[in-house]
Amino acid sequence: MEIRQKDLGGDFIARQPNPGNGSIYYNKSRHNWTASYFLIDLETGKEKRIRKSFPTQELARQHLDEIMLQKNNKIFIENNGILLIKLMKMLLNKKMDTNLITDRAYARTMDTIRIIEKCYLANKNINDITTEEIQTYLNSLTEIYSNSSIQKVYFQFKNAFEYCLNKGYIHQNPMYETIKPKSKKEDKVFRALEVDEQKALTDYLLNTTLYDTPYRNVFLIQLYMGLRVGEALALKNSDFDLKRRILSVNKTLTTDKNDKVCIGKTTKTYAGKRELPTPDFILPYILEQMKVAQDNQDEMLFLTPQEGLVLHSTINRKLKSIAKKVGISDNISTHTLRHTYGTRCIESGMRAVALQRLMGHTDINVTLNTYTTVFNKYKEEELKKVNEYYLNNDIFDNHSLETAKSIEDYEI
Repeated sequence: MEIRQKDLGGDFIARQPNPGNGSIYYNKSRHNWTASYFLIDLETGKEKRIRKSFPTQELARQHLDEIMLQKNNKIFIENNGILLIKLMKMLLNKKMDTNLITDRAYARTMDTIRIIEKCYLANKNINDITTEEIQTYLNSLTEIYSNSSIQKVYFQFKNAFEYCLNKGYIHQNPMYETIKPKSKKEDKVFRALEVDEQKALTDYLLNTTLYDTPYRNVFLIQLYMGLRVGEALALKNSDFDLKRRILSVNKTLTTDKNDKVCIGKTTKTYAGKRELPTPDFILPYILEQMKVAQDNQDEMLFLTPQEGLVLHSTINRKLKSIAKKVGISDNISTHTLRHTYGTRCIESGMRAVALQRLMGHTDINVTLNTYTTVFNKYKEEELKKVNEYYLNNDIFDNHSLETAKSIEDYEI
């Protein structure tokens, strides 16, 4: 692309690309860069010049590139091609601008895009990227990243090339024959506390004070109501209906797209919004915390001594310290408490569909897959009840039972 500089009244230095592409220029008096382009005014049907200012030339150029792609500007595409990384960022920003994703989802996806940005494919035109190159890159991730991370990277490639195929930018999708590889790293497994460990932790928490253990009630709420730590840390006094003894879970502590801690407008998933009965034995500790929260900003249940939001890392660090004191040697986190709640529910005979609602899982398969080991353990005990029912009602005669008992006498 031929670029020439033009002095506009001594105040601007313009960079003029090919016709139809818009332009970027430096404003000397304001010390920033401006992206200038035309869009159609929907009311008049005429072209309208748009100018947006940015602190750096790179940000101005990136914005202009994204606008040109969204306008399906064929001149831009033919002369410049479409760089993979710019396309991925454009699609992400488009989702954000149309309110399809939350700030936290934006930040997490941007983390994935930063992983891809390290690869040479990031700055290659989509028309020049082959199936073999994508497969080689994905395979290279198996030594470093988990299955979850590989899945996210794979999705970004899939999403980008499907978009280009639908727009007619490419004629063949290289992702059709690309296989998502499996990580060589073991998936992270969250364990539940054993009954004696849970009792030891509970005894410690009940025999300490809020002065000595400020986040004691966070742990109790997680351990006996199954909340995610972000859900517990986002609670307000108004979330408790004391007459009905119901807790409304409707938001979570999260981070915005700039990784700043904030209260999200909703829960982690749409199923996370739920109402939970409050156990009688936990109610006194919730009432205690609500009295403390009366003086807190917005009556937030849990805040730092400086009236700030409590970080996940702070809560995890405090829990690990307590676990060490009570003799829980294995590495645990706040998610261990939530997992313990789910495990105890299954052990007490709760059905999976009920547990799904209490845990705020979007899909019952999440519940079944998360607690596979626990369900399998109690599946065997339930089957024993069925077998005994057959025998007690003479559905299967006792002769077969005697034969089964003497099975060790057979040689196979």
